[in-house]
Amino acid sequence: MSAWILAALGLLILFFAGDALVRGAVNLSLRLGVPALIVSLTVVAFGTSAPELLVSISAVRDNLPGLALGNIVGSNTANILLVLGIPAMLAPIHSTECNTRKSFLVMIGISVLFIALAFNGVLSTMEGLIMLAALALVLLDQFREVRVYQRACANGEIGGLEEADPNMPWWRVIAYLVVGIVGLPLGANLLVENASIIARHYGVSDAAIGLTLVAVGTSLPELATTVVAALRRQADVALGNVIGSNIFNLLAVIGLATLIRPIDVAPEFLRFDLWVMLAASLLLIPFVFMQKNITRLWGIALTALYLVYLATVFL
Repeated sequence: MSAWILAALGLLILFFAGDALVRGAVNLSLRLGVPALIVSLTVVAFGTSAPELLVSISAVRDNLPGLALGNIVGSNTANILLVLGIPAMLAPIHSTECNTRKSFLVMIGISVLFIALAFNGVLSTMEGLIMLAALALVLLDQFREVRVYQRACANGEIGGLEEADPNMPWWRVIAYLVVGIVGLPLGANLLVENASIIARHYGVSDAAIGLTLVAVGTSLPELATTVVAALRRQADVALGNVIGSNIFNLLAVIGLATLIRPIDVAPEFLRFDLWVMLAASLLLIPFVFMQKNITRLWGIALTALYLVYLATVFL
């Protein structure tokens, strides 16, 4: 079977396993009485980023640092340009109806921190621990806001989450969790191994494959979530999903991956790709601070910018 088919199979397994893990974890949390907002901020956000985590760890373990770093940088760029662009072409995202200013500023600050650490030329365990410490601070702040919310609102039910089903039997919850736990590493290994074969066959660097094929594939859960949110006029879910995923990718995925092995930062990342990631993030300023909706025209523009970026990577 060709490497392309096996890589595509790996992507499919990642997509369905990630979805199963989110559904299982959300409904397990529901059974255990965990408040809705905590589930939204942690389980769902982390679950949709699980493919990036497993792929990057697998790539680092196989000594493919370019693919590991490219996966994260490329996913964050794709999350802004593609994951918001395609849904906006289907249905405008009414970003004026939600307030994501604080989380957006956190994402920008973390992106700047990540770029500064990358200029050391290698992301070692020390840099990884810094990223994990920053993640702990972000989570502590979110839990603080949850406690404030809970004091103001007595209702702790999980609402607005498509994955939540109060009537789901225990066996199905466990089945979802097993599928997710088993499927994610299987899909990650298939994707990483065959993406590396494709790169060598066509003379393309592991970093380029990570920035494009692997990055888009691991962003599929975010894309699916954002499409549904846009069609339902849930702008807070659409923007929150993208911003939360980008924060998790930089802090948790890279932080954990460096605990396995230091990640060398190739010069092309420092010259171009990291700055594209930051510039793409800054494109959200009109929608976060200037009361602009992400209209279909904006969706076309964001998607077009991503296609230009893809073409540039392979030049």
